[in-house]
Amino acid sequence: MDLKLRGKHAWVTGSSKGIGEAIARVLAHEGATVIVHGRDRVKTEHVVSSIAAQGGRVHGLIGDLTEDEAVERLVVEAERLVGAVDILVNNAGGSGGTKESWDTTQPSSWSSAYDRNVLAALRVTTHVLPKMREAKWGRVINISSLAATMPPSAAPDYSACKAAMNAMTASLAKAVAADGVTVNAVSPGTIHSSTLEDRFREVAKERDLGDAATSWKDIERAVLPMFAQIPLGRVGELDEIANAIAFLASPLAGYITGINLRIDGGLSPSL
Repeated sequence: MDLKLRGKHAWVTGSSKGIGEAIARVLAHEGATVIVHGRDRVKTEHVVSSIAAQGGRVHGLIGDLTEDEAVERLVVEAERLVGAVDILVNNAGGSGGTKESWDTTQPSSWSSAYDRNVLAALRVTTHVLPKMREAKWGRVINISSLAATMPPSAAPDYSACKAAMNAMTASLAKAVAADGVTVNAVSPGTIHSSTLEDRFREVAKERDLGDAATSWKDIERAVLPMFAQIPLGRVGELDEIANAIAFLASPLAGYITGINLRIDGGLSPSL
């Protein structure tokens, strides 16, 4: 299927690794000119070089989205490189690598998480949105999490941030719909990554369910039920997230706005 993304300009924040990298690769494969963004220059340039080697139209940006002046500079540079941004994927953020409990959580961690996730997306969005509205076409996609609607007891700051992003998505979608701009959220479930595989293998070893020679599929089958009861019986793959986002970013999804698309293998079914 042709997603009709050729000629579109996409900026994927936090795309030097993981889900963001997968999104950037798929958008470039579909013909969009992509801006890969990260804070680590080496990782960012590696992704840029790899996409370019595969024939993609791609540029790289380095900067911290928690700083107002840095975001202003990045937006100017993005528009210098590609012109107006048609597609913005707010992927940067994350948990910050720590999972606090209610016994240890501090207001400072909530403030930092909010800045890193919600305000970072807000800063970039408010800068690129005017030209989308002027052009009467645009896509804003916010990467949320199942933690927003199924919050665990740990990492309450992260869950609260993603819930805020969902609310922001719904509000903005209503505000800009008449201007031809759609705004959606995507909430990935349990997704395969090197970190997740390492954790699964660690648990398998602890419980004598496998070793270094055991295939990932066997590890997944044995360990996944200890983490989540996923009806499809497996974790998701990065491309499954990226492909769904590429569709939402395309002209083919022009009548979809204000949704939170859960990509979770049926973990949180609802009507």
